[in-house]
Amino acid sequence: MTATTQQPRQNGQEQLLTPGEVAALFRVDPKTVTRWATAGRIGSIRTPGGHRRFRESEVRALLAELTNDVNRAI
Repeated sequence: MTATTQQPRQNGQEQLLTPGEVAALFRVDPKTVTRWATAGRIGSIRTPGGHRRFRESEVRALLAELTNDVNRAI
């Protein structure tokens, strides 16, 4: 399932994205996303199984920030 095809959660909880989904949005490798999380550049939570998940709102805010930075530099 991709980030664009997932439905919002019905119980009011925020949508969580996998490293692969975040990587697709930024057009980077999923391991890069994991490194960003380790470095504190983007927040993540861990599932009970130990997998990383990322809050969609935080991911989109970072993407918008980086996009704006690039547009200002042009």
